[in-house]
Amino acid sequence: MNDTDPRTPAPETEVKVWDGWIRLWHWSIVFLIPFSYLTARAHRMDWHQWSGYALLTLVSFRILWGLVGSEPARFRTFLSTPAAALRHLGKLRRETGPDRELTHNPAGAWMVALLVPLLFVQAVSGLFVYDQIFTYGPLARQVSAETQDWATWVHIRAINVILVVIVLHIMAIAWYRLFPGHDLVRAMMVGTKPMPAGTRAPRMAPVALGVALFALCAGVVLYIRSFGDY
Repeated sequence: MNDTDPRTPAPETEVKVWDGWIRLWHWSIVFLIPFSYLTARAHRMDWHQWSGYALLTLVSFRILWGLVGSEPARFRTFLSTPAAALRHLGKLRRETGPDRELTHNPAGAWMVALLVPLLFVQAVSGLFVYDQIFTYGPLARQVSAETQDWATWVHIRAINVILVVIVLHIMAIAWYRLFPGHDLVRAMMVGTKPMPAGTRAPRMAPVALGVALFALCAGVVLYIRSFGDY
């Protein structure tokens, strides 16, 4: 005789899906983008430039971590076809259920694929900016005036695209919370998700690897910054 009630929820366990490096990256970006925007608007270009160096360090690290870091953070783990993202969204429209993704869901993966290159372009273009008054990027004097103008044009306009993408991202997070009931923010804060008991936890990369890659990125960015010291 089977006394199991089919309505009884299956046992769950907390599974680690986001390492500390990904959470540090995510919440640092949440702070740095508005900080960069507001300091530029306030003409505090000293703070704006340091924010840009931090952003370039973090985005460079995220690219490397997406290649050799923890399993859920790797691009090959979560990037899928646009068709898969559309199927995922269609499924959520027809049914609801707990969040069982061990990495970015297919739609969120494309948000990462869009946002990371945009942030990289924004940070790199800032290295060559000259505002025609007194602010030079650290590599601006290494290139022609035409390249300076092009980089400045890209830098000024890319931030508007980034802000639009961020608004869409926030709206998507709110939609996931309200309709399928997926709390994506909690997972990015604590690093774990409730999963069915027995779920294989994704492989996490060694902390030392993260330290080495972050130090490498920071060192390269500080070296680039040294070209602005005259």
